[in-house]
Amino acid sequence: MDTAYLDEKSFCERYHVSSRTAQRWRVTGDGPPFVRLGPRRLVYRLADCEAWATAQTHKHRAAELAHTVTT
Repeated sequence: MDTAYLDEKSFCERYHVSSRTAQRWRVTGDGPPFVRLGPRRLVYRLADCEAWATAQTHKHRAAELAHTVTT
């Protein structure tokens, strides 16, 4: 099993968000799932990040609003 992981810095660079945004998403649950490896170490599974990004993809604004209302 060859699973790729991203640390917080790599995640933020890949998805063009600040580390503060990633931290807030971990608190609110808005971001992808993460794996805590220790008190100060966490990573994101690349497959989870890609699935999360796919779920955030909408064809148009109305589709995004419909998704927000139903969830």
